[in-house]
Amino acid sequence: MITATPPRVRRTGQAVTAYGLLWVFLLLNLAIVELMLANPKTPAHNTLTSIGRILGLHLAFVMALQLLLIARLPFLDRRLGMDRLTAWHRWTGFTIFWLVLLHPTFVMLGYSQFDKIPFLSEIPNLAKQMPVLLGMIAAVLVGIIAVTSVRAARRRFSYEAWHTIHLLVYIVVVLGVIHQVYEGSAFKTNNFTQAYWWGLWTFAIGALLTGRLFLPLARNLRHRLRVAAVIAESDDVVSVHITGRNLHKLHARAGQFFLWRFPGHNRWWQVNPWSLSAAPDGHSLRLTAKAIGRTSAGLRELPVGTRVFAEGPYGAFTAAARTRQDTLLIAGGIGVTPIRALFEDETLAGDIVVLYRVRTPADAVLLGELRNLARLRNARLHLLTGRTTEGNQPFSPDNLLALVPDITERDVYVCGPAPMTNEVLRSLRTLRVPARQRHAELFRLAA
Repeated sequence: MITATPPRVRRTGQAVTAYGLLWVFLLLNLAIVELMLANPKTPAHNTLTSIGRILGLHLAFVMALQLLLIARLPFLDRRLGMDRLTAWHRWTGFTIFWLVLLHPTFVMLGYSQFDKIPFLSEIPNLAKQMPVLLGMIAAVLVGIIAVTSVRAARRRFSYEAWHTIHLLVYIVVVLGVIHQVYEGSAFKTNNFTQAYWWGLWTFAIGALLTGRLFLPLARNLRHRLRVAAVIAESDDVVSVHITGRNLHKLHARAGQFFLWRFPGHNRWWQVNPWSLSAAPDGHSLRLTAKAIGRTSAGLRELPVGTRVFAEGPYGAFTAAARTRQDTLLIAGGIGVTPIRALFEDETLAGDIVVLYRVRTPADAVLLGELRNLARLRNARLHLLTGRTTEGNQPFSPDNLLALVPDITERDVYVCGPAPMTNEVLRSLRTLRVPARQRHAELFRLAA
């Protein structure tokens, strides 16, 4: 019997430290940016171009922040979680979109006033300069990325197509750096400002390359992951068992996910985020996926021995996030995969209640495993079925309280479709379950 006291103080302190460092980094760099704008090397032609210059420098700064958010830095991921970082990435992305619209607009308005020509005539005039043309191309690409990120448009794309489109961000970065080299003026005031500016960008690009390229390459060379077995769980759900060398050195935890690629079976850019559906034991990993897109549907045809390229582990949806001794696990549909892994994790001590929401019992993937774990752990498992109607709302505050009367004394982990997860979180707030006890996995993954 495990009776370890949950690490409330340590976990809360780690998150507070991460938030504090982020705010210090942001405010310090913003202060330097504003000082750089106060004394530019060359004066602007007029007020409009001056505004354009201000917007341009802030645009470049926000782009550097965006690189840090998509670099998947372990320090931030383990303390704040990929969901929160990805939400910030989304809002930062739309900030970049508006700055990309406003920066060239004010610059061209200023130059059209200075050159005494119509606004539209200034576009081909400035486009004759290669650095400006590259900036215009980058702006168009940012527009494409932003449009496909709007939820209404996002639902029309498969995950694979959406992810491929978002690879354009790396082209935008290259074009943006070239544009700054030739067109930047605010950060060229003196040697300090130039050293600071390129130091910031070197740090951002270095973090991106380390987190997204060098570290995954090193890990995959070390572990040499291969498909060991492919097991059909139902007509549209399959589990893939993966083995490799020294998997204990991955330090993966139940509740985390990897980005999975299967070179030779799929194209290299086809990557999907799938959670571990079993607690890692240092010898093998298991993912379980529902056939939604082309890649997930193709998992059933994976030959044993297929090479696997995995990025991760990612996410703070683990037992390390708990603040209370007892736990409530809530799963919906295929969102059961990280919940099932957490249920197996022996570090999740105390009394455990599991709520599993599906339309019909036949849709309850891994139900047999959950029942076995419930018996082994002396836990309570509730299978909640049926369509959600006015008379069947298992996650309403009253129904949640009826199922788990001591819910405010538990950590609550929830993973499932976004509408269900949002409903659960609303009910938890209504029931006054403290924010530190609410843990959700939404898979809002950045490219």
